[in-house]
Amino acid sequence: MAEPNQILIFSDDWGRHPSSCQHLVRHLLPRRRVTWVNTIGTRPPRLNWATLSRGLGKLRQWVGLGAESGATPVGGSGPRPIVLNPKMWPSFRSRFGRGLNRRLLTRALRPVCESGPAPVILTTLPLTADLVGRLRAARWVYYCVDDFSVWPGLDGRTLREMEIELVAKADVIVAVSEALREHVARLGKPAHLLTHGVDLDFWRAPVSGDAPVSLAPLAGFEPPLVVYWGVIDRRTDVGFVRRLNEAMPAGTIVLAGPLDEPDPDLLRLSRVRLLLPVPFADLPALAARTAVFVAPYADLPVTRAMQPLKLKEYIATGKPVVVRRLPATVPWADCADVVDTPDEFATAVLARLRDGVPQHQQRARARIEGEGWAAKAAVLEGWIDGR
Repeated sequence: MAEPNQILIFSDDWGRHPSSCQHLVRHLLPRRRVTWVNTIGTRPPRLNWATLSRGLGKLRQWVGLGAESGATPVGGSGPRPIVLNPKMWPSFRSRFGRGLNRRLLTRALRPVCESGPAPVILTTLPLTADLVGRLRAARWVYYCVDDFSVWPGLDGRTLREMEIELVAKADVIVAVSEALREHVARLGKPAHLLTHGVDLDFWRAPVSGDAPVSLAPLAGFEPPLVVYWGVIDRRTDVGFVRRLNEAMPAGTIVLAGPLDEPDPDLLRLSRVRLLLPVPFADLPALAARTAVFVAPYADLPVTRAMQPLKLKEYIATGKPVVVRRLPATVPWADCADVVDTPDEFATAVLARLRDGVPQHQQRARARIEGEGWAAKAAVLEGWIDGR
């Protein structure tokens, strides 16, 4: 039997954060050779600390000092992909930038694509549109995880233009939400639907009594803890958090994750505290100390398109969950409190702090058993192999 094609993946930096693509690839690695390409260019360069820090990180990768190739952010020990850090120009906005990156990436990756059977090339980034037809590939797969054109802080115009081109050229398209499948359809192509999964064993493993170092600040936070984990940015509805801040008679609203230019008013609220950074491996310990999980997203084009990984992770912990009503959260309204207004949000959180998870939600949560990443990866593998 012929060896299955290797998979070449363009996505977020391996080990930087536990994206859906990294979760899926962890389950493909035992049987597929995977080469992971770290890329740049979704954000326009700016004269600020975030751009400088990200640029220095890329320089360290390019000279071989980056740590991501030795990290396994999801799943602990096990096989790892081959991680490549090709040198790139930090923007695709101009014709010069696109042309230069096309030449740099083609030159760096052509040996990988020609060293054996043509690989399946999977990309989560529209910025690879210029490489289709220039790299030898069995097929191109676009794994559409977000509408990056409406993400705060990204180079939306360039990403929109390149996504239109990529969709037209891709052999297979997979979308993580119904909203994104409809988005791809408007660009003229059908897409398979593959919603996010969850690693149930990871979230249900026993947690030791000693708090990891990353959670040491919790000792100074007034309980009970209402927790959000993930990127803290402009997708957060400050009005929701402000109303909860006013309504809570005691306790702390914990925002755990990297800061990406959030509304300054969010960080001024009296009960809001930041917890930075929290490694993925420490999140179950944070869950054990959490009273209620929340996802107070604003109702925006970017949030209506996304499928937040954290929703199923929250549910898998067994703790109460209160989230904003969005296309991705409505299907789980039997397992969590799904609300529309700041007042409803505050009322639901206070009720869960008082009463815990109601019995009807506990019964409904049994269906999370069918949402494992291993099953999702098997479905994806069939599509990328043309089955």
